[in-house]
Amino acid sequence: MRTFAAQLTSYLCKTKPGWNVQSRNFSSFNGKVADELFIEQDAERKIGWLLKLIFAGTASAVAYQFFPYLGDNLMQQSVSLLHVKDPLFKRMGASRLARFAIDDERRMKIVELGGAQELLNMLGAAKDDRTRKEALKALAALSHSDEAVKALHRAGAVSIIRCTPDSLEDAEVEKHKSSMLKRFRDLRYDVSS
Repeated sequence: MRTFAAQLTSYLCKTKPGWNVQSRNFSSFNGKVADELFIEQDAERKIGWLLKLIFAGTASAVAYQFFPYLGDNLMQQSVSLLHVKDPLFKRMGASRLARFAIDDERRMKIVELGGAQELLNMLGAAKDDRTRKEALKALAALSHSDEAVKALHRAGAVSIIRCTPDSLEDAEVEKHKSSMLKRFRDLRYDVSS
């Protein structure tokens, strides 16, 4: 409402060809109106920023309380994407799991949800390098946790990774494959089989 009033005032205070005499007579009055209008607009701008900051703070507090529950649901959905037959959805699920695997707690949550086994199944059944790359990238992200590596070893990850065909086009596949095998060797799991 105030912005409408400010626009209306500025529209009406414009000099019109027939109003020159009146504007000269009330020039000091118009100066006071313009000063008051400027002060009012400045106050509205500052109050607007204050309201925006209050809204952002409230939204942040609500998000901080709400999104941890959403994270587990997104992990479950990502694992569910690995069950789909379409390689695109499998790659999307693997990519999301790789992004979720940022600490040991989340990595173990992915393992508990069956994500590690599904990633191994995806890797074993992959027909193209892009799908292999996403599966290996997600497995490499999981392998930063010793417990997850142990679970991967029990699921037969070493033999599946070793049987993964070499990629002539994508060097990342070879990089992830060798880093995974090195991780198993470092933790003294049998890699020679």
